[in-house]
Amino acid sequence: MTNESNTTELKTRQHDFERVLSRESFKGLKAILDRLASDREALCGQVDGANSYEELLATLGYRITLTRQIHVQDAYSRVGRAGGIKAVLPFHDIPTHSSFPTLVNFDSTVTTTPKSAEFFNEMLAALKTQLRAQH
Repeated sequence: MTNESNTTELKTRQHDFERVLSRESFKGLKAILDRLASDREALCGQVDGANSYEELLATLGYRITLTRQIHVQDAYSRVGRAGGIKAVLPFHDIPTHSSFPTLVNFDSTVTTTPKSAEFFNEMLAALKTQLRAQH
């Protein structure tokens, strides 16, 4: 393969990745990934190589911390260095009527509930399945 065909293939994979990730069904996962990864080309490869949501977060430099419950309004009041929270990413899944909030912390951790971690793990698996169908 020539460098030109490698570059074209990478651009196609990147385009497919962004297009699939932008689908409504991946809105919650996209919000998290947009917040955690600025290098989109690297992110595409990291998603492809990750076997789980927790593993993906680790490759992005974040450790997952599980908590029983997240009070979103309280979390918003603690955004900032003093409160330790960099971002609050609420996500409400309409079909299941469930909330899956995620907190991005200054100490390179992502706080979520076990139910949220499971939900986003399933969402990552679905994303990978749809991406494989593109190739």
